[in-house]
Amino acid sequence: MCEILAPAGGREQLMAAARCGADAVYLGAGGFNARQNAENFGGGRLAEAVSYCRERGVKVHVTVNTLVTDEELPELEGTLREVAESGADAVIIQDLAVLRRFRDRCPGIARHASTQMTVHDLDGAKLAADLGFSRVVLSRELTLREIELISAKCGIETEVFIHGALCMSMSGACYLSAMLGGRSGNRGWCAQPCRLNFRNSEREYALSLKDMSHISHIGELRDAGVASFKIEGRMKRPEYVAAAVTACRAALNGESYDAETLRAVFSRSGFTDGYLTGRRDTSMFGVRDREDVAATAKVLGDLRELYRAERRSVPVDLSFRADSESSELTLRCGEESVKVAGPVPEAARNRPLDGETARRSLERTGGTPYYLREFTADIAPGVTLPAAALNAMRREGLEGLSALRRRARPWEVREDASKPLPPHSPATAELRGRFERLEQLPKRPNLHRVILPLEEIERDTSLIERFGGRLICELPALNFDGDGNDLERRLERLLDLGLQDAAAENIYGVELGRRLGLNLHGGAGLNIMNSESLDEYAALGLADATVSFELTMAGISRLRGELPRGLIAYGRLPLMRFRTCPIKRRRGCGDCPGAGELRDRRGVAFHVLCHGRHFGTLLNSLPLDISGKSAAEVDFLTLYFTTETAAEAGEIIERFRTGGQPQGERTGGLYYRGVK
Repeated sequence: MCEILAPAGGREQLMAAARCGADAVYLGAGGFNARQNAENFGGGRLAEAVSYCRERGVKVHVTVNTLVTDEELPELEGTLREVAESGADAVIIQDLAVLRRFRDRCPGIARHASTQMTVHDLDGAKLAADLGFSRVVLSRELTLREIELISAKCGIETEVFIHGALCMSMSGACYLSAMLGGRSGNRGWCAQPCRLNFRNSEREYALSLKDMSHISHIGELRDAGVASFKIEGRMKRPEYVAAAVTACRAALNGESYDAETLRAVFSRSGFTDGYLTGRRDTSMFGVRDREDVAATAKVLGDLRELYRAERRSVPVDLSFRADSESSELTLRCGEESVKVAGPVPEAARNRPLDGETARRSLERTGGTPYYLREFTADIAPGVTLPAAALNAMRREGLEGLSALRRRARPWEVREDASKPLPPHSPATAELRGRFERLEQLPKRPNLHRVILPLEEIERDTSLIERFGGRLICELPALNFDGDGNDLERRLERLLDLGLQDAAAENIYGVELGRRLGLNLHGGAGLNIMNSESLDEYAALGLADATVSFELTMAGISRLRGELPRGLIAYGRLPLMRFRTCPIKRRRGCGDCPGAGELRDRRGVAFHVLCHGRHFGTLLNSLPLDISGKSAAEVDFLTLYFTTETAAEAGEIIERFRTGGQPQGERTGGLYYRGVK
């Protein structure tokens, strides 16, 4: 059975989802969820929400899918216990520290890998399975063929978004809101600056995508092996939830659905299925205009009618017995059953009670979530009961059944048996240089390590002999199975030539690197913000890791554990990774050189890099540069070169080596101001 999974940003959205036919809902408790601005279900309301859904046969997935810092781990303990006590069905997770806590302390609850983990290929999904996830929420950027491949071979359930908003960036790989306004999308506070007017040479709003709608493809996705169809929209109104769930339910049943009303309740100049079909062109972009807003106002009233009344969706079996001494009604629903003793029947003066008459009174379940599935009656001849008595038995029975179904079924929480991680004592910090292109390499780079993208090493394999163990091959930040990259074969060739080390910006690279026996270095794209995540990656075999640049210097200093760690000390940081290009022209890629720029509404330029037409990167407008500033003690500093010339790179390397002062405009990033 495929699941329709609906967003529940608040109580009314929850009711709309359940009454319109959702099989499950996802919602946030209090903190640690990726929609902190939603109403959510904190303050003890999570248990109420789970009880409401359990009565109606609707599962509850709780989002604990933000990155956490060491200082927040004690608060996470409270969230873990709240979720466990509520008896929710699953928890959705991004941070490996959160995974560790639920996996080790509350093993009974299902764990789902959040789309914030940026799982977009088979290797990433396989690692999610190895980590203890039972389901993976795949990135929204995949084609149908890619979804089918992952679903068939990853060994766990897959969940895909079926309808709702599209971020420009891959989820979990966006730092635009954090860098521009201090509001981190990875921590649930995204301010959506991508919806502002970023312009390229031809188009406005070049970072604003239309909403996706794959509902018309739901049959194909079901056949591809998808277990759950997820509707985006925890910030959306209940009428939106009602419309989307109703459409999904109809489509999954093979019926037509009201596409026009669905578009009217919320869209950005219509919908797109460009990712699923592989048509990633400029038709995917759109904004919410006045006509869209006006259309919404016209349909809200009708949509409220969809969830005004209780939906009778829970089957109940009734067994009625009556003889001259007693009467009894038994109600069964799943594992729960209730017996109701009725009054002593009377001798019939006229027409005795029969099964059909009893059924007519007992099957009236209106106003409840129940409907009669099977009915049996064993009535002795010549007895009767008034309709009022039968109705009272039915009401008492249904109330008792609901009380049983609402009852919390808490998960066991084990005591914390882990040992505190030891303090970290970094050695003298190495200096590493990461270069986008071979041409940026100074002739004699005075660096402990040189990091180059895979394709650049393939351009000149003599680099392997030249740098030996100092060379680190940077794996692509994204690797879509449908792009034909065949990374494994390409890496095996470089291994034969002596390559030893690789850097992974995504968990797929960890799985691939482990399989090939490479010395693995974790990149900033792994979003490591706490000591327990560092320890989890150490257990996966990483030699060292670059921590998230959303951490403050104070936060980096507090990190514990033995895994060597470093930070990016210089560079235009990658603020977005995307599969559809914001600088693509209406006629396509054409003679595009693979680089360009966007300008924001103030005219500030942001560089865009294309990586082999497989994916792109948006770079920050200013380079991060912490030379001359106080910094946390770490094991290595990385200089992240993207647009610099070889001469500029050489000057910057020398400045960091000698303690020189920076020149020109720069930013200290989030190391000194932090994020929300």
